[in-house]
Amino acid sequence: MDERTAALFRRTWPRQLAFVMFLAALLCGVAGTLAYWQGWLFLAVFTGASIAIGLYFARHDPALIERRIKAGPRAEQVPAQKIIIALLMVGFLLLVVLPALDHRWHWSSVPVWLAIVGDAGIVASFAIFFMVMKQNSYAASTIRVEADQPVIATGPYALVRHPMYSGALLLTVSTPLALGSYWSVLLVPALFAVLAWRLLDEERFLARNLRGYPDYQRRVRYRLVPLIW
Repeated sequence: MDERTAALFRRTWPRQLAFVMFLAALLCGVAGTLAYWQGWLFLAVFTGASIAIGLYFARHDPALIERRIKAGPRAEQVPAQKIIIALLMVGFLLLVVLPALDHRWHWSSVPVWLAIVGDAGIVASFAIFFMVMKQNSYAASTIRVEADQPVIATGPYALVRHPMYSGALLLTVSTPLALGSYWSVLLVPALFAVLAWRLLDEERFLARNLRGYPDYQRRVRYRLVPLIW
C-alpha cells in the first residue's frame, strides 16, 4: 500500500465507522428494539457494499475517492445544488426513520422474501455505482468539470446519460422494502423529483462547460431509465 492510499484509509475509515454507528443507533433507537432483523440485514448489506467499493477504488483509483469524499451541501458551488443535496440528505434519513417507525408501530407486514428482494436491489444499486465509477474516474460527488475532462459515452453511459442516478433511484426504491415498510415507499416520488431536479440542473451545467456534451446528449436519448426517460 502506497502512502497516498494509506492516507485515504486514515482519512475515510473514521467517517465510515461513525456513519455506520449512527445508522445502527438511528434504526434501533427509532424502532425501539434491537430485534429488527430487517434493519440489521440492511445495515450489513449497505455497509458491506460501501466498504467493498471504497477499498477497491482506494487501491485502484485513489483520485476518484478524493473527488467523491468532497461531498455535501457545502461542497457544492451552485446555490440550487446546495438545496438539492440538503433535501436528498433529509430524504435518505427519512428512508431510514420511517421504516423504523413502521416496524415499531406495526403499520406494514412485508414478507421475508420481499425484504430480501429489497436487499438484492441494494446490492444491484451498488453494482451500478461500481460500474459507473470504473468507467468514469471523474464521477465526483459534486457537479463540476475538470481540466481535460472527457465525455464518457461507453459502458453504462451508452445506455443513459446519468447511470449513477439510475443506481441511486434503485437504492431509493429498494431501501423501504429491505427495511420492511410499504408506507415508506411513498417517499420515492418526492425523492425522484429532487433527483430529477439535480439531474436536469447538472445537464445544463455540463452542456455549457463540458466540450462534446451536447453531441453526447443527441446520441444518448435517455437520461435515467432506458426506454422511459
